[in-house]
Amino acid sequence: MKKLRYPFGTITITDKTKKLVNGALDSGRISGGRLVREFEQGFARLVGTKEAVAMSSGTDADALALAVLYDRGAQRGDEVIVPSLSFVATGNAVLQAGFIPRFVDIERTTLNIDPRKIEAAVGPRTRGIMPVHLMGKPADMDAVNAVAKKHGLLVVEDAAEAQSATYKGKNIGTLGDMAAFSLYIAHVISTGEGGIVATDNPDYANTLRSLRAHGRACKCSSCMMSVSGGHCDKRFKHGTDIRFIFERVGFSAKMNELEAAIGLGYLDIYPEIYNARLRNFNYIHKKFASLKPHLLTIDPVAGEEMAPYAFPVLVPPGARFTRDQLMTYLEDNGVDTRSLFLSMPTQCPGFAFLGHKLGEFPEAEYCANNGLHIGLHQDINEEHLDYFIELTKKFLESRL
Repeated sequence: MKKLRYPFGTITITDKTKKLVNGALDSGRISGGRLVREFEQGFARLVGTKEAVAMSSGTDADALALAVLYDRGAQRGDEVIVPSLSFVATGNAVLQAGFIPRFVDIERTTLNIDPRKIEAAVGPRTRGIMPVHLMGKPADMDAVNAVAKKHGLLVVEDAAEAQSATYKGKNIGTLGDMAAFSLYIAHVISTGEGGIVATDNPDYANTLRSLRAHGRACKCSSCMMSVSGGHCDKRFKHGTDIRFIFERVGFSAKMNELEAAIGLGYLDIYPEIYNARLRNFNYIHKKFASLKPHLLTIDPVAGEEMAPYAFPVLVPPGARFTRDQLMTYLEDNGVDTRSLFLSMPTQCPGFAFLGHKLGEFPEAEYCANNGLHIGLHQDINEEHLDYFIELTKKFLESRL
């Protein structure tokens, strides 16, 4: 078997991106301006929301979306319900926004928050729920929204890995009050780094524009001074320069023009990227059936489409090998792998101050110890996927 190099992620730099980057550099205007606004508008159209507000990272997108809660009367130290298994950015963002994460275990068959356990986590200081569509698999948004409606909670979808996924005919990103997306290199749409929050609520969008710029009062959807350097009639109508009036505790989380240029290039060829990734997902999902029951994965169900972000693999109970042994074998043979994150409250030392103990979140802990994932990006093809399947079969044959 010929050895291949199978990288986890990629980035596509189009000719349009190069032209836009060079134009921004030649103009000397690289802070967020015209290109950022064009990218926001294009992303909102793609997701199907009225607004999208670009940020410097997906973590900032989570944190700023949650910080909107302060305009709804939340206090620092209030709680936000999140799944126990996710990339650590989910829990970090809750804390960075000034809240306490209230963790709920996940379902092993979906990797998402267990809908049967959400309501029991609601307490007197709960202000929001942030479900995660992990590995592009939609969370049970009907259950999430039912609890949120009953208790008056804000819903922020952590859609970092789920751009392009659908749930009961609706796009992920349109099912809560807001949705936070990551635009990191490995994702379906990328700006290199970056994040973006989608919403239908114009008041939330205005607050997000304020929050990403230190909480300043200046929060127009398109800033004349940033876009063209022109005069702003609003600037001195408030007793002082509006750019130095700060209405709320904010962040420094703006996207710049160079990142937006990469994103605009992606939007230009989005169908090509999405279709290539979807072909990869469908192909490997079908081929993977030959590895069951020795290895497991998560499956789409009727009424949903998973985002072709990555392909998760779980080692089942009682296996004669470990996840780490499989990962080492794959890595030694050129396949770039990632473990399946950690149980944030019990396996991430940074959260130890919350007082959770190992064993509290058994499903998340099991998946963390026994799960891995590989990329499905647009720069791999059936040859790479066949290589992964054949390598894995060879590994299993040596262990069974």
